[in-house]
Amino acid sequence: MQSGLYVHIPFCRSKCPYCAFYSIASQSLIPRWVEALKSECRLVSGSLKDRFQSFNTIHFGGGTPSILDPGILERIMKCLLAHFSFSGLCEVAMEANPLDLTAERVSAIRSLGFTRVVVGAQSFSEKSLAFLGRKHSGRDVRNAMEVLRREGFQNTGIDLIYGIQGQTIEEWTADLEKAVAFSPAHISCYCLSLEDGTRFGRMAHKGDLATLSSEKEREFFLAASDFLGRRGYIHYEVSNFARGRQFESRHNLKYWRREPYLGLGPSAHSFDGTARWWNIRSIKGYCEALEKGSLPVDDREDLTAEQTALEKVAMGLRIREGFSLDEETRHWIRTDRIEAMEKEGLIVREGMNVAPTMNGFLVADRLPLELVV
Repeated sequence: MQSGLYVHIPFCRSKCPYCAFYSIASQSLIPRWVEALKSECRLVSGSLKDRFQSFNTIHFGGGTPSILDPGILERIMKCLLAHFSFSGLCEVAMEANPLDLTAERVSAIRSLGFTRVVVGAQSFSEKSLAFLGRKHSGRDVRNAMEVLRREGFQNTGIDLIYGIQGQTIEEWTADLEKAVAFSPAHISCYCLSLEDGTRFGRMAHKGDLATLSSEKEREFFLAASDFLGRRGYIHYEVSNFARGRQFESRHNLKYWRREPYLGLGPSAHSFDGTARWWNIRSIKGYCEALEKGSLPVDDREDLTAEQTALEKVAMGLRIREGFSLDEETRHWIRTDRIEAMEKEGLIVREGMNVAPTMNGFLVADRLPLELVV
């Protein structure tokens, strides 16, 4: 089985107001981080060669990968190609800020072998973008998509957010309409995160931000699924839509299918099928470990049979293809709940396969908890 390679880029243009995980770092740290990343490649390729023999996806994500100079991206790509084995049909993807996608930058990205670019639009509405604290405008998103098209990128994605304070269903539909006008290969629709530690989480805790009711969230979710479905997009994962199976995110499917993936960079996570481990979160701590010749692993977890089964069920209930009710999962699942959920219209069962319905997608987080013993 081929694995996925994830490169976590911990550099952002500005503090991300709705996520707690992305770090701001000065430009002066980038050279040190690049050298540390190269060292990690060398160390990992030797110590984990048996666990990750070949890769067919590379994903640059995390902060704002597109902020990196093409020369730095080239150095990273050369290092990856020198130390790891890749298939000829490798998906090479990057998350990008609309402001970074100039014609010159996009041309350079394409020449480096990137095959997929996901634009962090969030919205086309100036009001929504201002609320989210984004520096780009709706026009910047449109310009970015046009540049990608002119430079020959066929596999493009747009990330959108719903549940923004004051947003109406009509405004949400207008965002979707503007997105599909560019015929992107992939569209992701995420509900605004109110996690503890984030700006919006703190606002919600203080009562300064109204949380979205479950009924309203359902309305936004179904509006997106219906709108995009009528325009030919496959709703293949709870938050993700593809204009054909060939445009589903091959890298992200590895997470949902529990296929092996190797993470490089600060706070990056890895999974080899039986165990998970993750790197030191801080950039300085990550660099210091590698400068001493040590792998920057912060901690690891060896999964039990129960954890493995629960993960298979939980991940399977997030994707349209579902999961297999095999010996490994059957032992930990309440078969009476399978039958009950099928009657409730939350899942469908065909032979050994159990898959979520649209109603099941709506409660994907609680379904596995009700299924397992």
